[in-house]
Amino acid sequence: MLSVESIKKIDHELTKYPSDQKQSAVMSALAIAQDEKGWLATETMDFVARYLGMPPIAVYEVATFYNMYNLQPLGKCKITICTNLPCALSGANEAVAHIQKKLGIGFNETSADGKFTLKEGECMGACGDAPVLLVNNKRMCSFMSDDMIDQLLEELSK
Repeated sequence: MLSVESIKKIDHELTKYPSDQKQSAVMSALAIAQDEKGWLATETMDFVARYLGMPPIAVYEVATFYNMYNLQPLGKCKITICTNLPCALSGANEAVAHIQKKLGIGFNETSADGKFTLKEGECMGACGDAPVLLVNNKRMCSFMSDDMIDQLLEELSK
């Protein structure tokens, strides 16, 4: 189900916890699986559950609780923008409007070319850097003006 490389990464995460606490690595294992597959299909989550010795429902609970996990195929680039109050007061709503206009999509939609999916996110712990967005759960971008958004979208389009 997962590549040997991904299994090795999960095994490395398992070394961080007592051997009888494999379930402690569930978040890391899901992230590794998602990095390989692009999203978390039920079959992928079931594999993670078996590998960690957990009931599948316990893995589903984690995957559905956190918005960093993709439960359906998305565009090549997932852009998640924080819209909590501190960010909203610092221009996040205007940044959202600009992104939506630029890409022609709303939240939870993917652009026609399959390049971008836009998600609304919760606090990213960088309120003073607002508006803040996250690209593919890995790259945080701060102080995102319209010009900076345009530059980012152009870079990600390549």
